[in-house]
Amino acid sequence: MLCSSTLYPLQLKSSLHSINPHPLQFKHSFFSLSSNNNSNLSSPKPLRIRAIDAAQSFDHESKLAIQFHNSQRLKIAIVGFGNFGQFLAATLIRQGHTVLAHSRSDYSTAAREMGITFFQNPDDLCEEHPEVILLCSSIISTQKVLLSLPFQRLKRSTLFVDVLSVKEFPKNLLLEVLPDYFDIICSHPMFGPESGRHGWHGLNFMYEKVRILDEDYRVARCRKFLNVFAREGCRMIEMSCGDHDIYAAGSQFITHTVGRVLEGLNLESTPINTKGYESLLDLVENTAGDSFDLYYGLFMFNKNSLEMLEKLNFAFEDLRTELIGRLHHVVRDQLFENAGKSRSVQDNNYALSKYYLNGSAHILPPKDDRFHDVAQLNKSNNSSQSNENSKLKIAIIGFGNFGQFLAKTFIHLGHEVLAYSRSDYSAMARKLRVSYFSDADDLCEQHPEVILLCTSILSTEKVLKSLPVQRLKRSTLFVDVLSVKEFPRNLFLQHLPPYFDILCTHPMFGPESGKNGWKGLPFVFDKVRVVRDESRISRCDQFLNIFATEGCQMVEMPCAEHDWHAAGSQFITHTTGRILERLKLEATPINTKGYETLLSLMDNTVGDSFDLYYGLFLYNLNAMEQLERLDQAFESLKKQLFGRLHRVYRKQVFENEELVHALPERSFLQEISEDSNAVSSLTDTVDPK
Repeated sequence: MLCSSTLYPLQLKSSLHSINPHPLQFKHSFFSLSSNNNSNLSSPKPLRIRAIDAAQSFDHESKLAIQFHNSQRLKIAIVGFGNFGQFLAATLIRQGHTVLAHSRSDYSTAAREMGITFFQNPDDLCEEHPEVILLCSSIISTQKVLLSLPFQRLKRSTLFVDVLSVKEFPKNLLLEVLPDYFDIICSHPMFGPESGRHGWHGLNFMYEKVRILDEDYRVARCRKFLNVFAREGCRMIEMSCGDHDIYAAGSQFITHTVGRVLEGLNLESTPINTKGYESLLDLVENTAGDSFDLYYGLFMFNKNSLEMLEKLNFAFEDLRTELIGRLHHVVRDQLFENAGKSRSVQDNNYALSKYYLNGSAHILPPKDDRFHDVAQLNKSNNSSQSNENSKLKIAIIGFGNFGQFLAKTFIHLGHEVLAYSRSDYSAMARKLRVSYFSDADDLCEQHPEVILLCTSILSTEKVLKSLPVQRLKRSTLFVDVLSVKEFPRNLFLQHLPPYFDILCTHPMFGPESGKNGWKGLPFVFDKVRVVRDESRISRCDQFLNIFATEGCQMVEMPCAEHDWHAAGSQFITHTTGRILERLKLEATPINTKGYETLLSLMDNTVGDSFDLYYGLFLYNLNAMEQLERLDQAFESLKKQLFGRLHRVYRKQVFENEELVHALPERSFLQEISEDSNAVSSLTDTVDPK
């Protein structure tokens, strides 16, 4: 407020109000005004600024803001102050809420460090009259903890909230146990200390307003509590508890089940990890990090979980039956229809190829006169050609999706590409500037330097035998890109004359995973047979350099070692994806990060043909062992679940009979009572991912 002396005329006061309120401008205007009106003022006095009108409105708005902020604060009592309770408390404290805590275990030190008052006695906690009781106990101990609270010491308007991973059980429990003057919210923050460590933005928070009495302050308090999570950027999902449990059984329970089955396989990182396998490793780490009690709670207290477990079991059995059925069909054909052809060896160099088969992948053929002559025949021509042009003439046999995918990069790098396939891909070849041949003889007469087999694993042997290799130069390099390696290695060594070079490779990516580039993606190779000749060695290196130039992680590894790693990673990844496909999993409104990993894995694996997956099983000696281990891990997990369920039921029938009769009005609730050692070992909270 501007105050002037009472001796100032009224017209001066009105003039002052029209002056620019900026302090510097005001000062200048005032002295100018004083000098001009000096004759009209009998006793001028200096003007003193005691207050500014703008400051009054600012102070008022600031006070209103503080009042509004204070009105949004809640006094929240966290019952069960373990990991998850402390995780939520950190955000509540940061937002300015008053937090109290109670737990059966002594967390007073942790509470003190966070600025939270800890109460060992629940009576003392309830006498503080918290506005909200936030139940963060484990699902197995929730009923026992709730019944231990002295409700009579709370205000009758108190709001009870749970954060369990299942919802119908706590809803029924709270409605049955709590007097009808308490409000109830059932919620599920679908994240925890690990998944929410970088913030809650975009993470799901599911809730149901089970019972909120129709009074303004109760409705406002409910809104304030939910706003705790909305302010942090959570995706707020209002949903009935029944719907939540249906979705959770098909997503969260399946996610944890798959993670625990894979944990039983003792999966480890390999030198040839695929993106899908790395997602499985992450899934195992995230699910195995939770206590088994959390997983058991998802099974025990969600009536839909048993049905999903049975569906998962049927899906696995169905997949295994299909695999074994196909295997039986192949064996039968070999025994009765193709007995005279399947194992015959027509080439006179069979003994020599056996030498390569049993030898080291890095040992080059001995330099006898025959190899020396072959080297001399091609040395001058190939050396001069290599010097004149570092680009390769590559013939792709099998010009389907993967062949076209590789051809694009070859063309981009300036190599000449030819193509042949049983199906007509001439139009696509023209589009890619690739010379297409419908006759294999015509292709071979072009004398490509590299024959790249991109056929399916089931047709590789048939295609290889159909090639007129006599029309090729004797120095030609044969390369495969199959997902298994011992099978094509043996096939090449048995059916190719010894003057051809052999390189077995596995680009561990495809049109989908490699669509944004190949940088960092694994490329496995084994130089099975490369004649000791400068031009041949150079040509092999040139071909490998295609993938090195694109940034691939180049991994030189014997074929047998590759297949051992692949059975424990790639085959398991595809098997998991195929099992999930049979469950017909779909996105839900309450997807967790782990469930989204499974959906992504399913989409990536089922995009490949079943023949590819069957090839991983049929042509990898280690795949059957991995399938059996997966079966054993699943059976072990089911045994653990049903074993604990049987123990709980037995205790209900025989050991807790008196307790059951003591609470007849709550008989619909399962009285969960572990032995004292088991109960004492349970943590107060779990991470409800």
